[in-house]
Order: sequence, then C-alpha cells, then structure tokens
Amino acid sequence: MATKYKRILLKLSGESLMGNQEFGIDPNMLKHYANQIKSLKDAGIEIAIVIGGGNIFRGLQAKDSGIERVQGDYMGMMATVINGMALQSAIEGLGIYTRLITAIKMEQIAEPYIRRRAIRHLEKGRVVIFSAGTGSPYFTTDSAAALRANEINADVILKGTRVDGIYTADPEKDPTATKFDKISFAKVISLGLNVMDMTAFTICKENNLPIIVFDINKKENLTKIIKGEPVGTLVE
Repeated sequence: MATKYKRILLKLSGESLMGNQEFGIDPNMLKHYANQIKSLKDAGIEIAIVIGGGNIFRGLQAKDSGIERVQGDYMGMMATVINGMALQSAIEGLGIYTRLITAIKMEQIAEPYIRRRAIRHLEKGRVVIFSAGTGSPYFTTDSAAALRANEINADVILKGTRVDGIYTADPEKDPTATKFDKISFAKVISLGLNVMDMTAFTICKENNLPIIVFDINKKENLTKIIKGEPVGTLVE
C-alpha cells in the first residue's frame, strides 16, 4: 500500500481510554487503540505514541485537592506510565514488538529516553510508546508529543480526539460551529483555537511539523490518513 507518511507520532488522550466509565481504563477502548495501531504497522509505518494520563490523574486538578502544582504534575506523569504499560500489553497481545520509554527513570518498568536508541527502535519496526511526558513539571503531554515528534524526525503528528477535526467553536457545545479541512498555524493562533497548548503548538510551528486532528473512534480513519486521504483537519 502506498503511504503518504513513513514515520508518525500518534497523540492519544488518556480520557479516551475511559470509554463510558468515569475513570480508569476501558478494555474495549484499549483493544480499539491496539487494533488501530496494528493497521498502521501492517502498512509498514514507523509508529511512536504519546498518551495522556487524564483518565487516572490530571495535574491541573491538583490545585483543587490541595496538592502542590509540581507534585500534581509528577503524579500526572506517573499516570501516563500506567497507560503506557496498558497500551504496551494490548499491542504486544497482537504480536507486535513494542518499547515503553519513560522520561523519568524506572528501570524495572521501562527504558530511559535516549533519542538515538528510540530512533533505532523505530527503524527496527518496533512501536515506541513515550511516557512520563517531558519529565518536567509545567508541560503537558501535548508538549511532550511535539518535542518527541521533532526529536525523532516524525513526518506528522496525528492527534486523536473525540471530534472529527478543528471547528470555529466547540462542536459539542455550539451546533453552528463549522469545521476546517485545512488551516495554517498563524490562523489557529489568530482565532485562538484550542488545538494543543501553545508551547506544543509553537514547537510544531517553528519546525514546520504538520498536525492532523481527527476522530480516533472511527476505526478506518488512521488508515485513510496515512494513504493521504483528507480526514479531520490538517494544520500546516
């Protein structure tokens, strides 16, 4: 199969892993993600993944619970490691070699992040899961995705969400919101659209790394994207 992209970074939200639950990991969503990733692997794509931790703990919620911001951010990073371990298990259950890599050292669980080694894993056809964010507080997993994607020379960031692209307003709240098929980095900034946090967005803009925002819940979407079909919204 002819593909438009060779190496991608897939950004998955932790919240999506909850499915219809209030928190935690829905085994059906885990299976759905794993099957999606397998379809890319079967097409010969090199895959890196960054997954959030919002289904377990969000650093932003910490201030309401009396937990200090920095401590809360580290707790959020730990949550992404738990999700990474679950995703690794699900993908390996389909017979695909993976490597879980963490920005915070925990040798018994995952490899420490070493850029050249991560790239070598990708070249060898292993799925690489980056966890623990950037390893520093005050940064989101969006920032981690933007940073890692540029470090591994990914062709594109695929940001899987619950909506099928970027709209003029939140389509879940505003029925009159209209969708963009393609939009420039500058226009996203001028309209104040919430695609990623500004740190992540700026890293992509400065390095000309395109972002595709799409609905991860439709199982054929990822395959269509790598073939070059117009799915979701392309930011470039």
